[in-house]
Amino acid sequence: MSEQRKILVTSALPYANGSIHLGHMVETVQTDIWVRFQKMRGHDCIYVCADDAHGTAIMLTAEKLGITSEQQIANMKAEHQQDFADFHIGFDNYHSTHSAENKTLAELIYNRLKANGHIAERMITQAYDPEKGLFLADRYIKGTCPKCKTPDQYGDNCEACGATYSPMDLIDPKSAISDATPVAKESKHLFFKLPEFTDYLREWTRAGHLQDEVANKLAEWLDGGLKEWDISRDAPYFGFEIPGEKDKYFYVWLDAPIGYMASCLQYCEREGMDFDSYWAPNSKAEVYHFIGKDIINFHALFWPAMLSSAQFRTPTKVCAHGFLTVNGKKMSKSRGTFINARTYLDHLDPEYLRYYYASKLTAGVDDLDLNLEDFVARVNSDLVGKVVNIASRTAKFIQQHGGVLSQEIADTALWQKFVDASEPIAQLYEAREFSRAMREIMALADAANEYIATKAPWSMAKEPGREKEVLAVCTLGINMFTALMTWLKPVLPKTAAAAEEFLDTELTWRNATIFLGGHKINAFKPLMQRVELDKVNRMIETSKAEAPSPTATPTGWLAKEPVATEIEYADFAKVDLRIAKIIAAEPVAGADKLLQLTLDLGGETRNVFAGIKSAYDPTTLVGKHTVMVANLKPRKMKFGMSEGMVLAAGPGGKDLFLLEPDNGAEPGMKVM
Repeated sequence: MSEQRKILVTSALPYANGSIHLGHMVETVQTDIWVRFQKMRGHDCIYVCADDAHGTAIMLTAEKLGITSEQQIANMKAEHQQDFADFHIGFDNYHSTHSAENKTLAELIYNRLKANGHIAERMITQAYDPEKGLFLADRYIKGTCPKCKTPDQYGDNCEACGATYSPMDLIDPKSAISDATPVAKESKHLFFKLPEFTDYLREWTRAGHLQDEVANKLAEWLDGGLKEWDISRDAPYFGFEIPGEKDKYFYVWLDAPIGYMASCLQYCEREGMDFDSYWAPNSKAEVYHFIGKDIINFHALFWPAMLSSAQFRTPTKVCAHGFLTVNGKKMSKSRGTFINARTYLDHLDPEYLRYYYASKLTAGVDDLDLNLEDFVARVNSDLVGKVVNIASRTAKFIQQHGGVLSQEIADTALWQKFVDASEPIAQLYEAREFSRAMREIMALADAANEYIATKAPWSMAKEPGREKEVLAVCTLGINMFTALMTWLKPVLPKTAAAAEEFLDTELTWRNATIFLGGHKINAFKPLMQRVELDKVNRMIETSKAEAPSPTATPTGWLAKEPVATEIEYADFAKVDLRIAKIIAAEPVAGADKLLQLTLDLGGETRNVFAGIKSAYDPTTLVGKHTVMVANLKPRKMKFGMSEGMVLAAGPGGKDLFLLEPDNGAEPGMKVM
């Protein structure tokens, strides 16, 4: 065992504007497993997090609900904390970015950046909603494209022709909040001089703080040239006012990562610990951030640059993970696979999901798929059929001998396999290679079950004079179970606690393979039930029911345009909808929202530009089937000829979903 390490661990702060879903749980489960492992190894490891509580979106949601922003974030924080607790996420401290600690630290860091000459200021022109009295982000402005005249486009880029423009260049622009016509208005903004840190970041991103694939991606951004980062927003805004400025607020992404430090500060003050021992430039502690790959630029460019200028230490490692898919597809409300944490908890044991995620998680940034059939089969096979089965098959024979284990090791070679495996499994946990660790553990569980099946103590027990042999075989079984549950304790904390009660011992890594000879155990009680498929199906049906009705009429600032003028059936019948297979997909240079798709229509290929880049990684689209309008007149666009249109639905941004036909659909088939 190595000397004790001092470790601070964080996971990304959930936004206080919505519920926790199973996508969020990938990260917190991954982080929690790693933290529990470190604590089992005897290290001084703390896990802090907080709600990300600032921004225009929270202000608008609170207004829509008729409550204050403070009430909105308090309500969401309580909900988030309960969901995490019920998934056995063991935070040492959970805070909020809307806190005194975060305000103090944000002001301190900003003042140091400014004193070091790393803050610039200049006038910028923005779209302003005169009715609502606030500046509008691009996503809150819609209008007709000034280039191709396509209506209902967002304020920075046309999804139809790929043109980029200023929001005020839109024809008949409207505020999505009030429907008022925006006006151009000047305002002073403050900028962090990120380009001045280019050389520093080239070195930092290659110094072992990041996964190689992440460092390679950041090298592309660094080579492309960094831009100054706008860190201010104008009133009205829910956040912290910038010191020395009037009606200026810190942009939410300025104070959000500082929330890690603020939660740590609250913990240190409560526990009487030294905050500087974690965050001073000469700190010997280790700091790990677990995040999704979509926010790597904030954590691996802006954050280390800010910390460096402000004379704080930078993270030891930023550990990025991929996104969650369900049954091989993006989570879908209509399919019932956009599952909130609470909906899952209402139907299934949280440790089922903790184990399934662990069986899939690696140290890389690949996406993780929750295949629900595999989920049921794997949990039932691995946890119930293999691990728990070892104890249930052997415990009753131990009880027949007073519950006291034998001093004899019935098969020293088999037990040595377990002894030899402990440290390699620990190294897999350390490296975040959880899926490999689970495979090693289950291979040993297979060996244990094979041994018990071969020895068949239930048969030996019927033969006079073999009581001692039965006891020795079952004792080895209980010891193998003890080792397996010790290694699974970071993943299954509740089941491990029940196993500790049964075994009458604490499961620690140091003692995982110390043979329990002559030790008295308690009566065995069932540790885990099988996953029931009908409960999984009920969870899916509940999620479908929770999805917004497609016929519901939104009100307030979420209201959309009225339904278009009715058309005759004969007009609709002219539309030829066909199944198409995506055989190639790639980004369009110079277009922020477009992907270029090559579609197979059953022997005929079509080139189509689709405004779905915000929702899909093009590499995940190849091989999928979708639905396209096959008889749409080809249209000349800035980037080439578009020979049709693929069908998608959703409010936009990341919530945009290609229509995907059922299995069995073939390219060229007509959609009736």
